[in-house]
Formats: sequence, structure tokens, C-alpha cells
Amino acid sequence: MIRTLLYNPANGEVLLGEEDMLARWQQQDGTVIWADFVNEPLDNEERLLRDTFDIHPLAIADAQRDRHPPKLEAYGDYSFLLLKELSPQSKDIDFATTQLALFIGERFVVTRHRGESPCTDKVFQDASANPAAFADGHGALAMRLCRTLVDRYLGTLLGLEPRLEVLEVEIIEKPHDSMLAELLNYKTELKKFRRVFIYHEQIFQKLRAHTFPGFGTDIGHQITDVYENQERAGSLAGLYYELASDMADGYISVASHHLNQIMKILTVVMAIFVPLSFLAGIYGMNFEYMPELHSRSGYFILLGVMSSIALTLLLMFRKKRWL
Repeated sequence: MIRTLLYNPANGEVLLGEEDMLARWQQQDGTVIWADFVNEPLDNEERLLRDTFDIHPLAIADAQRDRHPPKLEAYGDYSFLLLKELSPQSKDIDFATTQLALFIGERFVVTRHRGESPCTDKVFQDASANPAAFADGHGALAMRLCRTLVDRYLGTLLGLEPRLEVLEVEIIEKPHDSMLAELLNYKTELKKFRRVFIYHEQIFQKLRAHTFPGFGTDIGHQITDVYENQERAGSLAGLYYELASDMADGYISVASHHLNQIMKILTVVMAIFVPLSFLAGIYGMNFEYMPELHSRSGYFILLGVMSSIALTLLLMFRKKRWL
């Protein structure tokens, strides 16, 4: 599917259309078009990108790959921007991305993605309803799309913070094994976030430092805004990764301390009952000539000795603060 927005600066009109709007755009000088390719067959998509927008074959190949690191590259009179967007199914920290390709030229913005793109849908609908979105230039429109993409990452990360606070309390008060599994999952997902953010920060830093085709010099503030929000997202991902790591280590320490307390109690019990069992074992043997067995007070003497041993050991462990 191809959906298009054709903007005419002369009258400020925005027309919503499909593939047939591409020919009209070519015939009307001065107009600007946003063409969004959604699940378009690859051969037709490649033909239109090459013949209509004169996109380089290497850029088309990179855009159509299922997996490719984010990148920014200038091709003559247009720029190629490849970003990782959170997939529509990513409602929380469970990390999944879709690849979003943007081509920004003098008179066009082309977006390309497989499957649904929430960020593209939102900005496309806003631009179709509000022609002023094109008034600042299509480079600014592309930055608005990038800002929406970054905001989704920020929203997901900020949604993780309350859960980490709850886990921090529960680790001290009532730790359980599922917490460790959850924290290790957060560490894995946040590491993936950080990898993507490193690429994105480099892209927007290059846009700040150099002028690329399709991005006018008058949108420096928009580029800086996107960069700062991406940097904030990267900083949060790093912070939450460290917090999850510290909490996982803390859980292991608490669990080890709890295990040590159990082993200490078991050691105390064994230390008390080993000598008592030894005495009971001796006088439980069925030998005929054991003088103590014929003593009227032997039983009570043995109980007294055993009680004295147990009481002495208990006092000793209490003095050493084992109990």
C-alpha cells in the first residue's frame, strides 16, 4: 500500500491520495509530497523509488533489508535515514523493533516500513489534518517523525521506573525467585535499547554538526531537540540497566545472607545434638557389662549431663551472637 500527502505551498492545500498522486506531484513544480510505503511488494517499491524519486539502488537495498543498523547517508540531493522504531506490539520493556527508512529530498519525504508504524501513522494523520505541518518545511516534518519515534522509547523507559522502585522494596521485604528472572530480563532488554540508542545518537549528532540534503539550516532547533531527547533516552536506559544490575546483585546477596542464616541455625542445632546423640548412642548399646546401666540414678545423671552440655553450648552460641 502507498499513501500520499501532496502539499501545495501556493495555497497551503494538502491532498490525501495513493500511488496515483505521484504522477501529479511530478507534473506540479513547487509541490511537496510525502509518500508512505507500507507493505508494498518489493519489486514495485523498488521501481517507484528508483524511477520516481531517483533513489540509489544501494539505499533501496539497505531500506528493504530486514535487519540493518541505523544509519544516515547523503546521496546527491537527498538524504537517507534508517532508524529503529518500537514495534506496535511493544507496550512495555519487552523489546521488539521495526525498521523505518526515510528519504528526504528537496521536494519529497518518503517513508518505508514493513507492517504497522505507530509513529508514522500519528504524524501522517496530523499532517493530513493540519497543513501547517508542511509549512516549516519537510525537513522539519521528518524531524517531527523522529521526535515521535524517540518519545515512544522514552515513554517505555519511564514506564519501567515505578516497577523498579517496587522491586527494590520487595527485594528487602519479601524476595522471591521470580524477581531475579524479571531483573535479568530487564538487563537484557535494556542492553538492546542502549545499542539502538548509540546508533541514533550518532545519527542526530551528525545532523547537528553537518548540513545534509533535505534538512534546511533553519531546523537546527528541531534537530537539537530530537538529539537531546534521544540522549536522555540513552541516559535513562543506562541508568536503569545499572539499577537492574545492582538490584540483581542485591537480590543474590540477600538470598545468600538468608541461606547463611539458615545454615547457621542448622549448624547450631547439629553442634548441640551431636554430643547428645553420641551419649545416647553409647548408652543405647546392648552390652551386658555396662556399670552405669545398673545404677539407680544413672538415667537422671545422663539426662543432667546432656542438659548441661546443651545449655552450655546454647550460652556459648548466644555469647558469640550466633543466636
